[in-house]
Parts: sequence; C-alpha cells; structure tokens
Amino acid sequence: MSTSRSAAPFDRHALADFRALAAHIDGNGPRYTSYPTADRFHTAFGEDAYLAALDACAHAAPSAPLSLYLHIPFCDNICYYCGCNKIITRDHGRSSRYVDYLAREMALVAARLGERRSVMQSHWGGGTPTFLDPDEMRRVMAALGEHFDLLPEGEHAIEIDPRTVDAARMTLLRELGFNRISLGVQDFHPEVQQAIHRVQPFAQTRDAVFAARRLGFRSISMDLIYGLPHQTTARFQETLDRVVALLPNRISVYSYAHLPHVFKPQRRIDTAALPAPAEKLDILVSTIERLTSEGYVYIGMDHFALPDDDLARAQRDGRLQRNFQGYATHAGYDQLGFGVSAIGAIAGCYVQNARTLDEYYDALDAGRLPITRGFQMSADDDLRKTVIGALMCNGTLDLAQIEARFDIDFAQTFDAELRNLDALATQGLVRRDAARIEVTALGRLLVRRIAMVFDRYLREAEPVPLRYSRVV
Repeated sequence: MSTSRSAAPFDRHALADFRALAAHIDGNGPRYTSYPTADRFHTAFGEDAYLAALDACAHAAPSAPLSLYLHIPFCDNICYYCGCNKIITRDHGRSSRYVDYLAREMALVAARLGERRSVMQSHWGGGTPTFLDPDEMRRVMAALGEHFDLLPEGEHAIEIDPRTVDAARMTLLRELGFNRISLGVQDFHPEVQQAIHRVQPFAQTRDAVFAARRLGFRSISMDLIYGLPHQTTARFQETLDRVVALLPNRISVYSYAHLPHVFKPQRRIDTAALPAPAEKLDILVSTIERLTSEGYVYIGMDHFALPDDDLARAQRDGRLQRNFQGYATHAGYDQLGFGVSAIGAIAGCYVQNARTLDEYYDALDAGRLPITRGFQMSADDDLRKTVIGALMCNGTLDLAQIEARFDIDFAQTFDAELRNLDALATQGLVRRDAARIEVTALGRLLVRRIAMVFDRYLREAEPVPLRYSRVV
C-alpha cells in the first residue's frame, strides 16, 4: 500500500471564515446521499413498482454491472449514540435464520433480472456485519455467488467492529473477496468510550489494521464521531494522533446528533456531558486543520482520503459521486438493497425494504419482495440530482453540459435558485458566471447549504432561508 501523503494544502482562510460564521449557522441540511431524500419516499410505491423497475433494469442495460448493499442488523452490544436499524442479540439462531431469508430475497430479485449480473461494487453494512459467524458469512457469499458475479476488480467493502474480529476472521474476509474494510472507532478516549457504552482498546483497532495490511486489503477506512459526551478539542486531538499513526486510506468524521426522542438508546447519554456548540465547532475545525496538515485530502462534508486513494483520484478527475454510503467512486450503477431497511436505486426509482424482521420474513414467506416504500423519480428530479451531485462531489457545474444533457435553458429553469445562489455568493460560498458555478473553499464546508438551494421539495415546503446549514 502506498503511503504518499502529499496533497494540495487546504485553504486555512476558509476555516477562519467558517469559525467567524458559526453564529449564523442554522438548521440541519440533508446529506443528499439520494435526491429526492429518503423522507420523500412513500408507501404507495410497493412491490409492483419495484418489479417494474427491475424489469426496466433488465431490459435497458442487461450487461451493465450492478452495485449491491446488504444490511446485517445484528449487534451483540448496544452503542448508546447509534441511530442505525439494529437488533441487539447474542443468539446466532436469529442471524442464521436471517441468512436464509437474505438468500430468498436474492433469488427473487435475480430471477426478475434474468441473466446472472456482474457486480462492480458491494457493501455490507449494519448493525455489525462481522456479527455473523464464519459459516453464516460463507452462506451469504455463496448465495451472492449463485446469483451474481462479484468482479474481482470491483470494490467490495464490509463494515467491521474491531472487537468482533481476530486474525482468523480477517483472513476469512479476504478469502471471501472483500478488498476494503471500514472500521468503527468513534473515539479512543476511555471516558468517552464508557459514556457511549463502546469500550474498544486501541490495540484491537491497531491489530485489525495491521492484519488488513498484511492480507492485502486495497483500502482501510475509519469512522470517527465528534460531539460525543466528554469530548473536548484536546481529547479528540489525542484520538487523531492514534488514527493518523495507523494511516488509514480514508477517514470519516461524523457529527453526533443527539435525538433521544427518536433513538431510545441515546436517553442513556448524559446531555450535560455533551460538548457545548462552540466546543463542538472547534473539534470540527481543528480536525479539518489536523487531517489536511497530515496530507489527507478534504473530500467534502465528513470525508477525508489520502491523495493516492481512489476517492481522492475520483474527485481530481471529476468522477466523484454520492450514494447511500456517502462519497463513492462507483455510484453510477443501479444499486440493489438486500435485508431489513436496505435501500436500493434501480431504473430511476428508490426502493426500501421493511424495517422489522417480522415484516421482512412475512413478505418473503408469501413469495413477495419485502418492499415497504419507495419513490419514482421525475425528469425534474433527475436534473436536480445531477446538479446537486456535481456541486457536492466535484465543486463545479458546467452549465452548458447540463443544458445539452437535459435540453434546458439553465438560467430560465433555475431563475429563483440562481437568485438564492447569488445571496450565498455575497457570503463567499460560491462563484458563478454565465458558464459555470463553482463552490469556494468556504462553500465546501457548507456544501449542503448550497445543495439545498436546488432542492425543489424544500422550496415547495417553505422558502429556503438565506442562512447556513448546521454542519456541527
């Protein structure tokens, strides 16, 4: 693995301006892992609509590669901060049964698609995918191999909890075909770990990283969270010291959203121990300063990558995209989602599975796909998705290209949006002329706010305030 760390320096003036604007930040902006966003999905979109989308996928480009997402919901420990769709258990009878139903769902989808399709990108998320024991993991891979062809040159990733893997398990993951791993870390400080009920000694993470390197994994990612109880800027820098020493290819630094009325486990977190907004902002800014000074490229929002990582290369080449896992290099394929609550994107439609095991099993027992809701995109949705994606991923929008692709007059179609954009331009977030819109260095730190300008559903719900989207 290359450890080249040279990169263009991040604009420190933008970080200073960002600090100065903190008092004006207001509201939470969507992450735009999809457009329209998942809150627009509806239950009127059911199995028949999904089957029609699968038929369209089969007929439009029968040889085009696919992307797959598998949701493994099981965890043997509850992390108090977590808002994922998860099931806390130590009973592998439950996960073994789940594997059987995953195979059933794959068979139903594959039968509708017809020929055995190749897969350029696959991702196992959760929950904790490494909750599955070795036999269960082999069974899932066997089912995938029966119905799909996972291309060896593709990107095949799995989220792992370092507490659930040892050298033998890491070897198995590589043998099964995974070439990327994402490690949940959150924070290395013992007091923070105790407060969030996730005690994870540094040695466990270090050993997983070293094993991945020995085994030839193409990329190692780490997930951190800022805004957790007992975190301070100084303490988080200590976590970054250890992370940087391990030199992961990618780092994601997510903002903790304390929503105990939505996620019951968060009620166990002491609200008084959460960092104040000013401290949380300082953690974010100092993290960007630190990681970029260490040679990481600031991809956008909460993602960082080494300059020779595929993610950084894709951004330099203008190929970066977003999907439900965040920034990605292979987001242009139809994505099939398998498992409870999994989301797919097929033939201009979004589909989401049932959120509970009972609903999921009942549908498959009846020979039905376990779809609970979805959304069929319009031409306007496709246009806006393209605009938002270009601004969020590559920081620039060529208006002539958009006009040619969608047969529109950009200024006429987006007259109101451009007026709002000009208001953001006066604050230094964007620059634009008749040919191009460009996101500034400051705008990259607030890119969700820029994207919101082009979100028709937000505009129709209420006027978009000309203030900033909270990123802390």
